[in-house]
Amino acid sequence: MSRFADHLLAAPVVVPLLAGALMLLLNERRRAWKAAISLASTFALVVVAIVILNAIDSPPNRAGSAGVYRLGAWPAPFAIVLVADRLAALMLLLTSVLASASLLFSLARWHRVGAHFHSLFQFLLMGLDGAFLTGDLFNLFVFFELLLAASYGLALHGSGALRVRAGLHYIAINLAASLLFLVGVSLIYGVTGTLNMADLAIRIPAVAPENRPLLEAGAGILGIVFLLKAGMWPLCFWLPTTYAAVAAPVAAIFAIMTKVGVYIVLRLWLLLFGVEAGASTQLGGDWLLFGGMATVAFGVIGTLASQDLARLTAFSVLVSSGTVLAAIGMGQVGVTTGALFYLVSSTLGLGALFLLVELTERGREPGADVLAVTREAYGEEDVDGEEEIGVAIPATMALLGLAFIGCALVVSGLPPLSGFIAKFALLSAALNPLGTNASSGPISGASWALLAMLILSGLATLIAMVRAGIRTFWAAPDRTIPRVRVIEMAPVGILIILCGILTIQAGPIMRYMRDAAEMLHTPRSYIGDVLPPSVPEARGADRS
Repeated sequence: MSRFADHLLAAPVVVPLLAGALMLLLNERRRAWKAAISLASTFALVVVAIVILNAIDSPPNRAGSAGVYRLGAWPAPFAIVLVADRLAALMLLLTSVLASASLLFSLARWHRVGAHFHSLFQFLLMGLDGAFLTGDLFNLFVFFELLLAASYGLALHGSGALRVRAGLHYIAINLAASLLFLVGVSLIYGVTGTLNMADLAIRIPAVAPENRPLLEAGAGILGIVFLLKAGMWPLCFWLPTTYAAVAAPVAAIFAIMTKVGVYIVLRLWLLLFGVEAGASTQLGGDWLLFGGMATVAFGVIGTLASQDLARLTAFSVLVSSGTVLAAIGMGQVGVTTGALFYLVSSTLGLGALFLLVELTERGREPGADVLAVTREAYGEEDVDGEEEIGVAIPATMALLGLAFIGCALVVSGLPPLSGFIAKFALLSAALNPLGTNASSGPISGASWALLAMLILSGLATLIAMVRAGIRTFWAAPDRTIPRVRVIEMAPVGILIILCGILTIQAGPIMRYMRDAAEMLHTPRSYIGDVLPPSVPEARGADRS
């Protein structure tokens, strides 16, 4: 990366910090000014993320070097470092795009139903971007707490007893996770004497055998924290109720928050406990694989049991997270490549679906989502004597229905949108890990389990989505037609169009994902970029 691009790494943290602080100084009645500042900041983050991604993926930089920004020009591991490799740049762009869509949607009315919405939104972006860029565990804790503090306010944004109850539950769970975070970091620091991620990757293989149980205990505690945030079963009991209760634009941006936990697990597991971690190599890999599959099973059961579209979408978040975690646990470059493509596709699709839920639910009567079989069980039957032949579908409902079909295709993994490409990439890599031109021998049981999980989860999600679509758009023709503004429908359409672009540009995008996966599985270049040449271990890592 160029020197300018290295300095640009601070922008994803500084820009939302300044925007959020500035809006705190403005009176709440100046909502137009706040909206303009927030939009300018969020769109600027999209531009910055694109510049960083292009700088990292430019032809001279294809070898795999990462951009590093050292605050105060102090050398690592003593400096606060921001590191952008291909994975971090990808997450920055995904976050800024999803945030732009959520913010546009909120300008219709949601930013007016509570105080300091825009400041909280910007502080959340600051925490998310900082978590993706940071190069040490202590600052990961700082950014983690910052994004959680902002998410507490956003979870409670608006009114309603259900939202307050779910928000308080969410706060209590994450406060406990923060305490565990400190315990885990303390154990790791006590054993290794450092919290810089690259420095930890060098020191962990040399940890004395008598200290290794403490190291692995600290790593296990951190794993619980991040897997709780990712929504792995059985730590996911808080997620469906919280995500279904929060405001629509908040739920959409929360779709990326589960991926923060997935990102950190992917980053730390391959960096600290990869093939060169000595006795701790592949620590917890089986837990990721089977825990991810259990999460998918739990999410599938939840989607089939949900009688509310918001809860169905929330359980689909668990299916998405579980799929990526199980793929990470496979420990194969090809499967990780497909998992990264799936992560982007599912996050965009779920974000669009969360926004769409609020639009489709307007004007519905309480209890309208109860299944027909449930109504029959309680003796509630259709008593209309005259059957209508042909029902005119208003243009608004037709547009919402088409958007719902697009979201359903992405989330369930059906062609022609990006969800199918992602699942196909996962399956092809799992069944033939050495590539299409090589014989990989007998297929492992884990690969067959992943195959069954992807097919069955897609089928179950499709059944749940079709049932919800029929109930919402077809079975209630006399429902009140919702009033939908362009500023609400546009973000949904943009996210679905982006899923279409992922399909059309699947070749170059998949190449980028493969390069990102290879950097993750062979982190020597990352270590060499972060640590200065004066450190003997860094020189050795760089030579390798």
